[in-house]
Amino acid sequence: MRKPRVVIVSPALANANNGNWQTAWRWSRMLRHEFEVEITQKWNGSPADVMLALHAKRSADSVGLWAESKGITANAVGLGVVLTGTDLYRDIQSDLLAQRSLALAQKLVVLQELGAQSIELTYRAKTQVIFQSTSTRQTLIKPQRLLRVLMVGHLRDEKSPQTLFEAARVLKDQPGILIDHIGEPLDAGLAEHARATALACPNYRWLGGLPHEATRRRIQAAHLLVHASKMEGGAHVVMEAVCSGTPVLASRIDGNVGMLGAGYSGYFELGDAAGLAELLITIRTQQTGNAGLANHSLIKQLQTHCASRASLFSPAAEQATLVKLVRELLT
Repeated sequence: MRKPRVVIVSPALANANNGNWQTAWRWSRMLRHEFEVEITQKWNGSPADVMLALHAKRSADSVGLWAESKGITANAVGLGVVLTGTDLYRDIQSDLLAQRSLALAQKLVVLQELGAQSIELTYRAKTQVIFQSTSTRQTLIKPQRLLRVLMVGHLRDEKSPQTLFEAARVLKDQPGILIDHIGEPLDAGLAEHARATALACPNYRWLGGLPHEATRRRIQAAHLLVHASKMEGGAHVVMEAVCSGTPVLASRIDGNVGMLGAGYSGYFELGDAAGLAELLITIRTQQTGNAGLANHSLIKQLQTHCASRASLFSPAAEQATLVKLVRELLT
């Protein structure tokens, strides 16, 4: 008996090494036991029973072609559209192609629990959450003579690396706080800013882009991950930190709160470099004080909270929800 065929449309392929590609690749593996799966940047009309299109705007051509092939102008059978951060928090507000994708989809998918709040009421009934997943890594015992801080994100405006640059300058005379920054130089101006920060601040290093496995090892070894983004659909790096026992300091935006939950003590306001620096100074002060990393310290609170969220990002949970979605799109 022929397996149903699923095409995953991803604007980014393997060489991009970004969140879209990681999602497409992982989902293809999760679905292969029950479905034939193809990943493509753009659908050309090849036979398929289900399309999962990552990105409402950037995959809009494929979404439109799928609906046209079905002769449908809304709720096209077999079509799932997965909304990214730039979709939710920018494009669907004003871009006609992104808005058309919402109408054409049979199902909409958001990747964190606050995502649906940005979708107009007309489409919320066909929207569901699929938390992405990652493997669990052992929580390492980390030396206390230094506070190792890591930010992971390509240098582009949406990731707000400027917040980290400014925080590094605030902290440059603070002993024992070391900041590493991983990310490809997608914006030449931000790359120059990173180089200037490294020259001015001996506590800051820009490491450029690294392979995924090397990045995960660095996340595992860090005391803290900083995630300063302006917009996120559901950041891989946040769940990778949580599932490595590394707590997160994050900008207070829906995409981060939807991953880490309300009431978390590790948020700073968007773009607030001073607030980020203050959190790091507090943690470093507690780290070097008599209490060390005692149960009442801020970093311990963050670890405990992140550990309580880790089960949301299990591969088994993601696979079960994803397979259920595809089966529903087949009916």
